[in-house]
Amino acid sequence: MSDHIVKSYDRDLEALGRRIAEMGGVAEKMLAEAMEALSSFDVELARRVVSADTRLDVLQREIEEEAILTIARRQPLAVDLRECIAAIRISGDIERIGDLAKNIAKRTIKIASDARVPRAIVGLKSMHEIAATQLKDALDAYALRDVERARAVWENDADLDALEDSVFRDMLTFMMEDPRNISFCTHLLFCSKNLERIGDHTTNISETIVYLVTGEAMPMDRPKLRTSGFGAGEGEAAK
Repeated sequence: MSDHIVKSYDRDLEALGRRIAEMGGVAEKMLAEAMEALSSFDVELARRVVSADTRLDVLQREIEEEAILTIARRQPLAVDLRECIAAIRISGDIERIGDLAKNIAKRTIKIASDARVPRAIVGLKSMHEIAATQLKDALDAYALRDVERARAVWENDADLDALEDSVFRDMLTFMMEDPRNISFCTHLLFCSKNLERIGDHTTNISETIVYLVTGEAMPMDRPKLRTSGFGAGEGEAAK
């Protein structure tokens, strides 16, 4: 962030950055606890994740309002305008990540009483590790205005897509082994799609960081390794 003659302008931009950091912390915690709840079929923890989403919604609205007011008051140009636009974009992506973590928690509540084939969770844990790392790296890249780290997040999204395909094949195998697994594994398929979509939102954040720092857009086509063809389902989380 550049220094301005009007110090209150700097304070406006710094306040936006702090709120983005707070949102990121809430989202990271929600994602970690959602997967912990799924791994242990902990209904109470899952319910706490669902409740935590309200805080993200409030923060996202506050960031949008503050960014719009800053644009109206300061009429910024170039990088300063990009700071405000980036805050709005990134807060939206973080809010969606929270929604997706909340969806995983909701699925946990539904399947906890009929937990089957515990080994089916293994692939989801691997997906979570990648998604959580992607989210942390994207948030760090924003805090540091680190374009190279942002580009790395963008490029690594293909790894999460490939792992989702592997999870999809595993779930089909479990379903064919025993039809009683179909309902349970279907819920897990939606969880895997939620994790894959979290990865997509981290790449959105990375694209915004590159735009913020350089003023240039990333390529339209992201690296993808897709074979399963599993539908969008709950990829975009329902409110």
